[in-house]
Amino acid sequence: MKRSILIFAFFNFLIATVVAQPKRSRVQANTEQQQQKKQTGGQGMTERMRIMYPTALDMPEDVVWRRDIYREIDLNKEENSGLYFPVEPVGKQLNLFTYIFKLALNGYIPVYEYRLDGNEVLEASAKVDMKTVLDNYHIFYEEADGKLKVDNSDIPSAEVTMYYLKESAYYDQANSSFHIKVLALCPVMLREDDFGGEAAKYPLFWVKYSDVEPYLSRQSVMTSDKNNAATMTMDDYFTLNRYKGKIYKTTNMLGKTLAQIAGNDSTKLSAEQKRIEAELEAFRNNIFGDKQKRDSLDSIANIDPKAAKKMRSSRTSSSSSTTKASRGKSSKSSSSSGGNSSARVSVRRQRH
Repeated sequence: MKRSILIFAFFNFLIATVVAQPKRSRVQANTEQQQQKKQTGGQGMTERMRIMYPTALDMPEDVVWRRDIYREIDLNKEENSGLYFPVEPVGKQLNLFTYIFKLALNGYIPVYEYRLDGNEVLEASAKVDMKTVLDNYHIFYEEADGKLKVDNSDIPSAEVTMYYLKESAYYDQANSSFHIKVLALCPVMLREDDFGGEAAKYPLFWVKYSDVEPYLSRQSVMTSDKNNAATMTMDDYFTLNRYKGKIYKTTNMLGKTLAQIAGNDSTKLSAEQKRIEAELEAFRNNIFGDKQKRDSLDSIANIDPKAAKKMRSSRTSSSSSTTKASRGKSSKSSSSSGGNSSARVSVRRQRH
């Protein structure tokens, strides 16, 4: 009797173990998902998203030439106005700031503080909470269950009419190519004071471009006012350097902006900006040597062999005819000179 009871208890234990195993597997799977979410920084960047929306390659660290440039991207200019449209969301269509704002508000991308010296620090120590940003710039929001909510009408998209952009121009010796890559973006809010004076600039935060790049591949931007069907992804817009902006700073050992270098002289500031642009263009054009010499050599190399043969034969025939003509002229001159000399001699003989 005791033996049968023990056997029955053992079978019950095995059944309970088998039944409980799927539950433990589900718990373990949930734990692994939570760990994976922590490893991705809580930004919702899964492997599936990275495969569907691959990001561009990072800039190599061992480049032989590099120059970091800071630009002011004015959205009132035609080349950049596509980043401003639409001011408020229209269906799934968002402008750049609204898109970045929503991504940061929902925790998909981190944002970094804008320091007083204007230099970006894209590290964990410089991360800033979105609630702090909302409080500092008086953006109305609601908080429920630890989540922040901002209505579309309360997003200050209309006031963000400028961006600070950091780009790096570099020469990649691995494949002998020149690139200009965007590294960071900073939306700048322009607000007029109560007295109607000049609008003050309020840089909100820095965003690392590599963090927002996968999402920009899913949002389009209009590239023409005359053809509304002409669009491209925001990622392509920045990758192809379709934006236009004046240089306000370069990375230098003194850490000075161009305004500090030029002082209050606007003419000197403009000349300094043009000088830097010319240096970048000259480096791009002369990576493989003098462009004019390359063009002349290419034109020689691209001549049709038959045409080159005709040119050589024409040159040979023209030179030979020139030689014969010169020889004929020399013989005629010699004969004429000989005749004249004999006549003169005979005259002289008659006189003597």
